[in-house]
Amino acid sequence: MRCLTLADALVLKGAECYFICREHEGNLLEVIRKRGHQAHSLPLKDDVGKSIKGNIKLAHADWLGATQQEDAQYCIDLLGLIKPDWLVIDHYAIDISWEKALHPYCKKLMVIDDLGDREHLGDLLLDQNYGSTVEKYKKLVPKDCKILAGTTFALLRPEFALWRDYSLKRRKDNREVKSILITLGGVDPDNYTGKILKYLAKTELDPKIVITVVMGVTAPHLQSVKHQAADMPVKTTVKVNVSNMAELMSNADLAIGAAGATTWERCCLGVPTIQLVIAENQRQIAEYLAVDGVVKLIKDVNELTHLVINVKHWVLPIVIRAQSVADGLGAERVISYMLKGFKYDSRYS
Repeated sequence: MRCLTLADALVLKGAECYFICREHEGNLLEVIRKRGHQAHSLPLKDDVGKSIKGNIKLAHADWLGATQQEDAQYCIDLLGLIKPDWLVIDHYAIDISWEKALHPYCKKLMVIDDLGDREHLGDLLLDQNYGSTVEKYKKLVPKDCKILAGTTFALLRPEFALWRDYSLKRRKDNREVKSILITLGGVDPDNYTGKILKYLAKTELDPKIVITVVMGVTAPHLQSVKHQAADMPVKTTVKVNVSNMAELMSNADLAIGAAGATTWERCCLGVPTIQLVIAENQRQIAEYLAVDGVVKLIKDVNELTHLVINVKHWVLPIVIRAQSVADGLGAERVISYMLKGFKYDSRYS
């Protein structure tokens, strides 16, 4: 999704963007195509476990669906036809060995990462996560690689910057919670959404509170969540595949959500958030955010009740800290480097 955000913003600058994706379950190839980009699909190998056995494995090597050598060869064939100015890589199972093979087939190479656990060969590296630093990658990239680190460069869709002023103004000195937004990712395979609704149903909520749940159409527990919503003691609506997330966030007084890319969207809009970690690779950043007072982090859904009941006592400091994390102009800053040969555009300072 962060690559799709970057591609959409590049198109507005006159670029043409292509995607290469493997046919993993739940892939977003059709979503990409519907947004107007060309998307090339790579087949998913059934025997990938055997093919990587004995090789030096990265922590997330199994996520690639092939060996790096096999994947690189597929991509070389495509890049020979496309001849891109920039090749952008965003994959935890790819490192310098793949990048060395592909670098001759593009003018410049950009890596998006946030783990900092492997070497890269790139002209530009982006880590948009909270607390990330240039030092984290200095020994992992060439000396002339430009490193963009921190939430200043968070890749957000332009609507978040457009809704920012409205969202921040309505939160000024406001401690009341009349609307709650629940977003646990499009799929939510472990049904954290259902668990949250279960505990909120037991909480003494103001009967005037309105709850909005956002899910993807492919979420396996979508129907059961809809049934739960119908039985909630307060008005609860389930929205599917929304296209106005910035508007929904801006009008929410409280969000309950997963750690991940949507964190920066909520921060841009100053939305006070109770956050859960539903993927282990998000834990460290979530804990940093909690320590710095940007979010309220819970380890278990049963901690919700206390925070929701006492929200008036902690909401305003969270709003103030959150809005300082991201301003919605990160994509413009990144593109400024990509399109102007690293000559930074001061308009986005």
